[in-house]
Amino acid sequence: MQAGARFFKQRFWRGIVCALVGAGLWGFSGACAQFLLSNYDITPPFVTAVRMLGAGLLFLVVLAVRQRERLAAMLRDRRTAARLVVFGAVGLYLCQITYAIVIDYTNAGTATVLQCTGIAFVMLFTCVIGRTLPRAKEFVGLVAAMFATWLIATQGDPSALSLPLPGLVWGIANGLSVAFYIMYPKRLFAEWGSFAVTGVGMFVGGVAAALVWLAGGLVGGQSLALPTLDAAGFLVFGLIVVVGTFAAFALYLHGVSIVGSVKGSLLGAIEPVSATLFSALWLGTAFSGADWAGFVLMIAMIFLVTDEKPPKEESGAAAVDGAAASTKIQDGRGGAA
Repeated sequence: MQAGARFFKQRFWRGIVCALVGAGLWGFSGACAQFLLSNYDITPPFVTAVRMLGAGLLFLVVLAVRQRERLAAMLRDRRTAARLVVFGAVGLYLCQITYAIVIDYTNAGTATVLQCTGIAFVMLFTCVIGRTLPRAKEFVGLVAAMFATWLIATQGDPSALSLPLPGLVWGIANGLSVAFYIMYPKRLFAEWGSFAVTGVGMFVGGVAAALVWLAGGLVGGQSLALPTLDAAGFLVFGLIVVVGTFAAFALYLHGVSIVGSVKGSLLGAIEPVSATLFSALWLGTAFSGADWAGFVLMIAMIFLVTDEKPPKEESGAAAVDGAAASTKIQDGRGGAA
């Protein structure tokens, strides 16, 4: 019993750290995107296509080298392949592109606030599916996370939240897409492991993003000319692909597979804190009183949700990441590489 409790404790805290670091790297990717969009003739759809497709290819290279049998078994399983397409093209891609659309209709601060509705949707759907009420600590953590995000994004000024109807509609769509990509792959993670599922899903999402970008040029008359980049531009693009997308999603979704959807979504709210820190350290943005208040609330939220009670909705599904996949490959049900 003591060995089992020690294993669970170590695994739980590994999930917490992975989710926090992954979400923190999203903040870094936001600073990278801000740098690219501000200094080069680049559009959000192009950045989305490059970062997702580049990270997806990197995932596939690692999988081909280290998990070739698992990758082959996943792709041979038609049901799994269909779920991966849904996860990548609907979940991962939509959460990226809808966020960019909300920024276009409103502003980055408002878009960040609306994105955090995904936390509420995750908690709502989890409670409905499990027919239970949220735990008090998680509910307080939700309130703290959303209020902290609002403070950081708007600096406490309600007038900064300009919400035209299309922006509001797309903002809700963004929150729903965030909730979807966090909750949908739960069983896929349990069967195949979070890294393999995230990798294939990212590649599928990257293909979808590239097709949308091409369609925008062919049908919508947008320019398909590749941007002219200097050494700094290429470096930042490399960082947004490798660190801000590949590492960020691999770590965050692995953490979610361990700690559960509700805790994972709350820990993901650390992103605006990270974005503010990177903007201040790299791009020279100054801290304000609202920023510091938001940081304190985010730290409080982390302490609230990082107890070691296993998540009810996922305690069985994510007990051992990828264990079912190994069994499936070994006994021949998923095919052999």
